[in-house]
Amino acid sequence: MLSAHAFLAYLVVGVPALAALAGGIVYWRRRVAGRWLPHLLALAQTLLVAQVGLGLLLLSDDRRAADDLHYAYGSLALAAILAPWMYAPAEGRRRLLWFAGTSLLAAALAVRAMMTGS
Repeated sequence: MLSAHAFLAYLVVGVPALAALAGGIVYWRRRVAGRWLPHLLALAQTLLVAQVGLGLLLLSDDRRAADDLHYAYGSLALAAILAPWMYAPAEGRRRLLWFAGTSLLAAALAVRAMMTGS
C-alpha cells in the first residue's frame, strides 16, 4: 500500500498541474471549456481524494510520515481542490478559473507533501 501511495503521489502532482495549465489556457484564450477539461479537473480531484484515503489507511496501519507537516500539506491540498465546489462563482469562465487556480494550488501543496513524506 505504501508503494501505491508513493506512485499516486506523482499523479497527484502531475494531473492537477496539467488541469490547471489547460484551464488557464482555455480561460485566457477565451475559449469554451469543451468536454475534456471538466473530466480532467474531476480526475485531479478524484486522485487527490484517493491519495488522502490511502494515506488514512496507512495511518490506521501505524505507518506514520517522518514529518507531521506531511499531514497538514495533504489536508490543505484536499481542501484547496474541493473549495471551488462551495465558493466558486456561478458564471462559467470565472468558475473555470477558480477550478484551475485551486488545482494549481493543490499541485503545489502536493509537492510539499511529497517533500515532507519520506
